[in-house]
Amino acid sequence: MHDDAFQNKLKTAILIFTVIAAFTGFHQSAMDLILSNYFKEAYEVTATQRGFIEFPRELPGIVTLFVISALSFLRDIRTAVIAQFLGVTGLVVLGVFHPSYGIMLIFIFIYSLGIHMFMPLGDSIGLSLTNRDNMGRIMGRFNSVKMATGMVAGIVCFFGFRSGFFHFNVPIIIFLICAAAFLVCALLLLAMHAYIGKDIESRTEVSKLIFRKEYARYYVICGLFGARKQIMFAFSPWVLIELLGFGADKMSILGVIGAFIGIFFIPLVGKLIDRKGSRFTMMIEAGCFIGVYIAYGLLSRWIGENSVVALTGIGMIFVYILFISDRMSSQFYMVRSIYLKSIAVRPEDVTASLSTGMAIDHTVAIIGAFLCGIVWDRFGPEYVFIIAAVISFANLIAAYGIKKDAIINRT
Repeated sequence: MHDDAFQNKLKTAILIFTVIAAFTGFHQSAMDLILSNYFKEAYEVTATQRGFIEFPRELPGIVTLFVISALSFLRDIRTAVIAQFLGVTGLVVLGVFHPSYGIMLIFIFIYSLGIHMFMPLGDSIGLSLTNRDNMGRIMGRFNSVKMATGMVAGIVCFFGFRSGFFHFNVPIIIFLICAAAFLVCALLLLAMHAYIGKDIESRTEVSKLIFRKEYARYYVICGLFGARKQIMFAFSPWVLIELLGFGADKMSILGVIGAFIGIFFIPLVGKLIDRKGSRFTMMIEAGCFIGVYIAYGLLSRWIGENSVVALTGIGMIFVYILFISDRMSSQFYMVRSIYLKSIAVRPEDVTASLSTGMAIDHTVAIIGAFLCGIVWDRFGPEYVFIIAAVISFANLIAAYGIKKDAIINRT
């Protein structure tokens, strides 16, 4: 397993997976940037409906555990191929047709199932290409590449929507481009499996939920992240779209700026993990975002009390900084995966525990999104962000409780 031939194959596998990360970064970023506008412009949803849409969009995070369990005989890479084809199916139907609201939710579910299946599988495959000393660096490289192509996706979306070439009338061209990116990932995964699959695939045991006491804190952190994540993905953009009237072109250019910063930011996160460990990195993350969400809450209240016209110049720059900072929090996702890898009792537990953590994450996310949509409509958007700040504080406490020796370079 560690001879020169294997190391050469491993380098090639890392290169292939880097390309997969590139295409994944493109389609994920493009869809993240435009989905809220799609719901608003194509279906004219309210904040409460926007919260409800998170049910079929996030339910796959729970279903994923059982789907991967049923397909465990295929191992990670081939199951990941199926995930890519689910993404293709969902986006092709949404892009070619304009289904009714209810049918749209079904195919959002199918698309999202592909995305969510690949999350733990992609992490597991990526981690299988690393060793104890370079996990943060290699995973940081994968995520940095995703950010670079995410920036490309933002540029494409900006010019596409600004010029009128992209729109939400069928055919939705950007949906079909993203479907093609899914397809390329599927083909590359098949090539990777043929080349080195048997050597690197973890022999996962995902036929049942894993609730080892050693992983309890990881699951708590996953639940807290799930609650905060929905506010980040669903309601932070909604401030700009609903309250400030941002279209898909403006949201895309913000995505470009965020991705450009992320190209340099993510490798720093990876190095920080390798040097200081998961505990320190998660504490930094949680502490920073307490401030971000307090600022978001104050901003939302100010917009509600003043005219949108008054928000110009420095005020608008502040909005941009907040939104981009909030999006950076998603780049800390790898910290949780690496933390789990560092405390795993058995290597075979990693994929199963990632899937279990995702199920917890998304159970909390579904409930949180629905409740936050109601809070937004009945009490005001500022209270949604107060909740997010409280969750970030709880995340800080949970991270602080991690044993100081539970870091990458000491496991």
